[in-house]
Amino acid sequence: MSDLTHFNQAGEAHMVDVGGKETTKRVAVAEGQIEMLASTLDLIKQGGHKKGDVLGIARIAGIMAAKKTADLIPLCHPLALTKVTIDFEVLEENTAVRCQAQVATSGQTGVEMEALTAVQVALLTIYDMCKAVDRAMVMNQVKLLEKAGGKSGHWLRNK
Repeated sequence: MSDLTHFNQAGEAHMVDVGGKETTKRVAVAEGQIEMLASTLDLIKQGGHKKGDVLGIARIAGIMAAKKTADLIPLCHPLALTKVTIDFEVLEENTAVRCQAQVATSGQTGVEMEALTAVQVALLTIYDMCKAVDRAMVMNQVKLLEKAGGKSGHWLRNK
C-alpha cells in the first residue's frame, strides 16, 4: 500500500501530512457531461424551465461544492480557494451539456478533488432541476483534464 498516500505503513487510512510541502500556485481543470432528451435540452437553452435558470443555479452549486469538498471527501484537506470557474457548453449533436470546472489555490496540496467535485455537483444539480421532465438523463465522462503546480508539476490528459 506504500504507493497509496492515504494509507500508513500499517494499512490504516490517514490524512497526508502536507506541512512540509512548498506553497505553490495549484490549478486543476475537470469536465463531465449530462445527456438528456432533446426536449429537456431545449427547456434549458430557452430558459423555459419553471424552476428557473438551470445552468445559472448549477454554476452556483458547482462553486459551492468546490468550497465544501473537504466536508464531503473524508481525507481531503480544507483549502482556501482563490478561484473557481464553472463553464457550460451545449452539445446539440449529443443532446447534452458539458460542464468544465477550473479551480485554483496557493497552497501545499492540489485542487483536483475540488474541480472533480464541482463538476459532479453541477451535473447533479442539472439532473435535480430537470428530473421531473427527464428521469433518464445520464451523467458521464467526468475526468480530470489538467493539473498544475506542486512537486509533480504539470499534467495534461492525452484523451
